Amino acid sequence: MNRGVKIGIIGACGAAIASVGGLGAYNILHGLSSSSGDSSNGLVASAKSNTPPSGTQAVKAAQTFLASWQAGPSHYAAAAADTDSPSAAQTDLTGYSTGLGLASIAFGPVVSAGPSPTDAGASSVTFTVTAKVKGGTWSYPDKLNVVQSNGGQASVDWSSASLYPGLLAGDSLTAGPVPATATTATVLANDGRTQLTVAAYPSLADIITSISHSGSTTAAARSGAGVEVMNSAGTPVSTVKVFSAPTAASITTTIDPKLEAVAEKAVRDSVLAGKPASVVALDRTNGHILAIAYANTGSDGDTAINGILSPGSTMKIITSAALFDMAGLNPQSNAPCTRDIKADSQIFHNDDDITPNSGTTIEQAFAESCNTAFIKKGFDDLVTPSSSSDLHDEADNVFGLGSWAIGGGVQTTDPQVPADPQGSNAAADLIGQGQVEMTPLVLASLSATVRDGAFHQPIILPNQPQTPAAQPMNPQTDQYLQQMMDFDAHNSMGTAYPRMNGIPGSGAKTGTSELGVSTVTTNGWFTAYDSNIAVAALVQGGTSGVGTAGYIVQNLLETQ
Repeated sequence: MNRGVKIGIIGACGAAIASVGGLGAYNILHGLSSSSGDSSNGLVASAKSNTPPSGTQAVKAAQTFLASWQAGPSHYAAAAADTDSPSAAQTDLTGYSTGLGLASIAFGPVVSAGPSPTDAGASSVTFTVTAKVKGGTWSYPDKLNVVQSNGGQASVDWSSASLYPGLLAGDSLTAGPVPATATTATVLANDGRTQLTVAAYPSLADIITSISHSGSTTAAARSGAGVEVMNSAGTPVSTVKVFSAPTAASITTTIDPKLEAVAEKAVRDSVLAGKPASVVALDRTNGHILAIAYANTGSDGDTAINGILSPGSTMKIITSAALFDMAGLNPQSNAPCTRDIKADSQIFHNDDDITPNSGTTIEQAFAESCNTAFIKKGFDDLVTPSSSSDLHDEADNVFGLGSWAIGGGVQTTDPQVPADPQGSNAAADLIGQGQVEMTPLVLASLSATVRDGAFHQPIILPNQPQTPAAQPMNPQTDQYLQQMMDFDAHNSMGTAYPRMNGIPGSGAKTGTSELGVSTVTTNGWFTAYDSNIAVAALVQGGTSGVGTAGYIVQNLLETQ
């Protein structure tokens, strides 16, 4: 557009203005403007035509404006002169360039879009902006509205939205760091990449929430880079372009994403018929928790780490260790398996499928889960009139049962092996009834301790401090325990045999506990290990450990 000299002196009569016509009239009108809010120049409202300019006029006016904008800051005054608010336009163009660190700008085809549906008396022109700004190249569709004077001179109807669609008065654009907006940390699996989400791993919902708010950050939040809209107060309103995404702070856990997925599926296996089920898997070498899953537990919540229940015959792992350590017995020591036995006025019995045998050894009694044999040996060799604390001492001192903090603020329920049980409880505790209570997490730790020959306190954060056991496991005792758990898993008389016989290097122990008095319900327990992991599962209402919980453990071990 050719530009005449701006006339700043008012004194010409209306006839004189009219006689200038065309370009001269346009320049004079700019000099007279004050109603638009731009005190320097602009199209006087009374001189604005109600008729939109033609598409050709609008495109030509837009092209002239865009050419000056593209030419750089030294031409912004010329670009602004092609608008109806030159002062505001020049300020906005300068702010755009400065805020974005603009290196260059180009515009795609300028196309007429017809009369504006929102700006009366204006025609719209569309085009694409491609701007090289701080951090990268940004392209976006844009639009200008073009109006004309009564004399037919076209100019850009300026607003903040001319720079970027939707931009409001007082808003600005800034290119640079885009901060992470997440207020909590991202929780990752042990590979440091897989995000643990409730959608993918529903059993971890409460755990993810706890860890994400714990402050146990592995990696700090990192800003990304992009373009943000800022309001007049300098506060970010929205991010309109991301060159590199910001990352929230992250916390890496010990959870194995593959094993967790298997566990989530296993506790919902159709073979369990919808019974409440839970499972925990540990790295047997260091106590790292690899998987935690539960299903259909209702208000009981996460029974894998908080379901404190009698563990049944799986307790015979600790009872056997106490008999070896404190009574000097071994797997081949005689342990008569009678049909029932009386201990402190209470009658204890075996399952109907266990055949009484006076020549049964501890190893055989362990494999077929003979309650009377363990009560007989335990009550005779571990319980005295003055003390019944041997079982408690073995559990706490060697197997590390106590108050654990697995990390990340995740709450777990402590096991209970009473220090000095009284009466028949001293017998019932020996077979995992009475006052003894555990969770699948604790039971998995028992198997891991046997397989590794040492207690490693379970943790869910790799750097969480671990409390050691008060005393190391006797190597001979550990050899005996592995021998018996192997026998249970791979000899046909073993209760674990149906689930474990096809898994090399495995050892196992089953358990079934009874709850209630008038109405008795049973829970199925199963724990096992292979060369890599230790696993324990609980099925509430399971008629037997091998027939319910055993399937869950088998599924996890077969993924190794």
